[in-house]
Amino acid sequence: MALQFNFISSMLIILLLTISSAKAQEAGGVGGRGGGDGGVIDVVAKFGAKADEKTDLSKPLLDAWKEACASTSPAKIVIPKGTYFLSTATFDGPCKAPIELQVEGIVKAPADPGAFKEPKWIAFNRIENFKLSGGGVFDGQGTIAYKREGCDKHNFCGSLPINLRFDFLTNAMIQGVTTKDSKQFHVNVLGCKNITFEHFIVSAPGESPNTDGIHIGRSDGVNVLNTEIKTGDDCVSIGDGSKNLVINGVTCGPGHGISIGSLGLFKNEEPVDGVTVKNCTLTNTSNGVRIKSWPGAEPGTCSNIHFEDIIVTNVSSPIIIDQKYCPWNKCKINEESKVKLSNISFKNIHGTSALPEAVKIICSATLPCENVELIDIEIMHSGPTGPAVSQCSNVKPKVSGKQNPTACSAPVPANPTSTS
Repeated sequence: MALQFNFISSMLIILLLTISSAKAQEAGGVGGRGGGDGGVIDVVAKFGAKADEKTDLSKPLLDAWKEACASTSPAKIVIPKGTYFLSTATFDGPCKAPIELQVEGIVKAPADPGAFKEPKWIAFNRIENFKLSGGGVFDGQGTIAYKREGCDKHNFCGSLPINLRFDFLTNAMIQGVTTKDSKQFHVNVLGCKNITFEHFIVSAPGESPNTDGIHIGRSDGVNVLNTEIKTGDDCVSIGDGSKNLVINGVTCGPGHGISIGSLGLFKNEEPVDGVTVKNCTLTNTSNGVRIKSWPGAEPGTCSNIHFEDIIVTNVSSPIIIDQKYCPWNKCKINEESKVKLSNISFKNIHGTSALPEAVKIICSATLPCENVELIDIEIMHSGPTGPAVSQCSNVKPKVSGKQNPTACSAPVPANPTSTS
């Protein structure tokens, strides 16, 4: 009996200690165990944030970030469910340990574009081992900006705030959150290494100007996986200096498609090298998979680009290389692009085109495209202007598998229409 009693007593003590420890952890963690101990920091419980849509979340959130970033063990900041107002916030690193921002609520930006002094709303800067999660929403409230006089012609859009900026992050995961109605780009990725977007959602009206879903520039190892993008510009746009990118499982539409470029507009652009776009679905977009560069302008290179297993439905230009990209006629249209394109493949791309020009590969006359492959292409178009056609200029693609339309079988107009 004594042995049994001692055993039972020991088990009870262990149980009580476990419960006590759990309660202490909960009280200290959710209420704000932080600093050197890491843990979970609740911006409402510890820093007094209010989900009333009018009290600025900025100070409580940045105070929480300061504490979490200084922790020598992993820390998590939680924005609980509710609707919050956030004027602006920049989260600076480096931090001493891995850090996570778990957004469960809806965070709203100022609706007035004039409230911003810089073209950013929320920015994450120079952080290593960072995670953004929680199923929450970043609402840029861009409706007023979309109606701003001249914005539809891109005279003012460049100074409007981007919803989420990720600058010089290393080893980051952006998972299960939504960005909606940004006044400009939804996401801008610059100078990052090994950053993944997964189960990410972008939502904006099809007529919203310059609202690219995810724009990537000068970054290495970016993955965009199982993501849904509906917007008024490119679903994913890939700028100079991007390398080792994987875009897999993206659904796009409305929008302007998945684009590399535009390239060759600015001096000292860095090469684009190693981009794979696979298992993507594009519906009711103005373009499908695209590479675009400006005529004249500046030199550059773009190589090792692979588009594979793509489904297009009612897409205006499903497959396109456009080295005469000249929106708003702001270019030297009679000059040739100085961007060299090489090692590019379009494989297993099926579906329907909204216009007859299902395949359009318009390369530079002075730097013809090299090693372009068309493999198993089947894109249908039915309309009063006839069946789907394939146009090629300054390129001799390698062709294999089924080709509908027949590769490079249609003449190219003297002045090809630039894509949007």
